[in-house]
Amino acid sequence: MGAKITYFVMAAFLAVWFVLVGGRGLALIRQGTAVTVVLGVAALVLPAIGVWFLWMNTRFVTRANRLAAELEAEGGLPVDELRRTPDGRIDRDSADEVFARRRAETEDTPGDWRCWFRLAVAYRDARDTPRARKAMQHAIALHDGRPTPH
Repeated sequence: MGAKITYFVMAAFLAVWFVLVGGRGLALIRQGTAVTVVLGVAALVLPAIGVWFLWMNTRFVTRANRLAAELEAEGGLPVDELRRTPDGRIDRDSADEVFARRRAETEDTPGDWRCWFRLAVAYRDARDTPRARKAMQHAIALHDGRPTPH
């Protein structure tokens, strides 16, 4: 729950920032000189990129949570079987063992979004966030019936 609150607080902060920067950009454009128009347009590009990035991340998180809820209802969420270090961190060898099993499961049934979801969790546990995100995107695409590159 703490992660959701943090996400929404940051999203609200960014939305306010987008409005403020966008307002400054419009004010610069209204001045009408060549320099201020160029600066104003540049100031509008940053919030536009930010809004797109925030939208894409929010959409990704929403879809991933939807898959997690569906998998939980089926009783298919991966069980946390990882060993922990004394300070509570995931033991690297344990994460590698679970990852190897999840990868083999996914290779056996590459068209099953559930396997890709569990593989994404294993990637995250192994601290490989970029691959975790790609695996989750693949799971979402399979679930939604969209074509996938794999």
